[in-house]
Amino acid sequence: MFKDLQIAWRNLWRNRKRTAITISAVVLAVVLSTFMSSMQEGTYARMIDNIVKFYSGYIQIHHPDYWASRSINDTYEPDSLLSRAIGGTPEITLAVPRLESFALISSGENTKGAALIGIDPPMEDSLTGLSKWIDQGSYLRRGDNGLMLAINVAKNLDAHIGDTLILLSQGFHGSSASALVPLRGILKFPSPQLNNYGAYIDLKSAGEFFDATGRITSMALLVKDYHRVSGAASDLRAKMEPRLSVKTWDEMQPDLIKMIEGDRAGAIIMKGILYMVVGFGILGTIIMMMAERKKEMGIMVAIGMQKYRLQRMLSFESLFIGFLGVLIGFALSLPLVSLMVSHPVRLPGEMAKIYESFGIEPVLYFSMIPKIFINQAITIFILTLLIALYPLLSIRKMIVISAMHGK
Repeated sequence: MFKDLQIAWRNLWRNRKRTAITISAVVLAVVLSTFMSSMQEGTYARMIDNIVKFYSGYIQIHHPDYWASRSINDTYEPDSLLSRAIGGTPEITLAVPRLESFALISSGENTKGAALIGIDPPMEDSLTGLSKWIDQGSYLRRGDNGLMLAINVAKNLDAHIGDTLILLSQGFHGSSASALVPLRGILKFPSPQLNNYGAYIDLKSAGEFFDATGRITSMALLVKDYHRVSGAASDLRAKMEPRLSVKTWDEMQPDLIKMIEGDRAGAIIMKGILYMVVGFGILGTIIMMMAERKKEMGIMVAIGMQKYRLQRMLSFESLFIGFLGVLIGFALSLPLVSLMVSHPVRLPGEMAKIYESFGIEPVLYFSMIPKIFINQAITIFILTLLIALYPLLSIRKMIVISAMHGK
C-alpha cells in the first residue's frame, strides 16, 4: 500500500504541466463556489438583520391568541417570570415592549384608519433606529404626550407639526378610547409600505388611551446572531409556553423566507452549472492523461502488474489531485473572503434604488461562517472522486495487446 502511494505521488509530477492544469481546475472550483456561497450567506444575513431590525425583531413574545386575533384584548402584563426568562437566555441582547392596535386618526375634516403603536422611545430606537427616519419635527421622548405619523398618513390627514389630532378606538375589554394628541414628528421610511402604515405613541400614553395600562401586545427581542435565533426561541418556549406564545422572525415573515428559498434555488442552479463546467474540465484532463499513458499502463500489466494495483495507484493519484486542489483552494479563498467581509461591495445606480425601496441597504455583504468553506471543499472533493471512476473503469476494460500498441 505504502509503495503504491509513493509511486502514485511520483507519477503526478512526471508531467507537471498536466498535473498543474488538473489541480488548477479544482482550485478554481473551490474558490468560485466559496466566493459565491459567502456572498449569498452574507447578503441573506444582512437582509434578515435589516428587515427584523426595521420592525419585528428576531423573536416576539405574545399572548397565545394575539397573532390570530390582533386584538387589544389579547394582551398581557410583563412580569418577573418573563424578565427572568429573557435575562436567562444569553443569546438575547435587547427586549422592547409594544402595545399595538387599530385607531381612527382625525385632523380637521380628514379621518384615516391606521395602526397605533405604543413604544418605549429610547428602547425602540435601539432596536429599529426609528429616530433616523424623522423627516419633520422631533422624535418622541419617554413619557411624552405626542404622536409621530408615517409621512403618507400625515399627507392624507393634511396634518402638520404642532397640529392636535383626534384618536378614536376601542380599548381593552370593549372600553371606549379617545384622546387629543399633538403631532410631534413625521416619519419618512425608505419602504412605501411603511409610509402608509401608521402612528407611534409613547407606551405609557398608549396604555392610558386603550385603558390597558401596564399591558403589552408583544415583546420584540434582538438576538446576537440570526443563526442563534432557533436556540434562543427553544429556550424561551420551554420557559414561557403555554402561558405565552414565542414566534421567530421566519414564522412572522413567511414571505421573506420564500424569497430567500427562491434565491437559494437559483444559486444552487448557478453552482450546479459551475460544478458541471469544472467537472468536465477535470474529466477532460483525466481522459487526456489516460490517453497519454495507455501504452505505459499496457506494458505494466503485460510484465506482471495486476490491474487492481494499477487501479489503486490511479485512485491514489486522483485523491492527491483532489486533496491538493481543495487545500490550495481553501488557502486562497480564506483571505479573499476575509477581505470581502471587511470591504463589502456597494451596489451602483438603479440597483441601489431598488434595494432602498424595500428598506434594504444596497450593499453586498460576505460571510465567513465555517460551513461555507467546509461544504464547498467537500463538494468539490467528492466531484473529483466521482471523476476518478473513469480511469478505474478504463483499466478494467483495457485490452493489454491493444494498449501496448497505443490503441
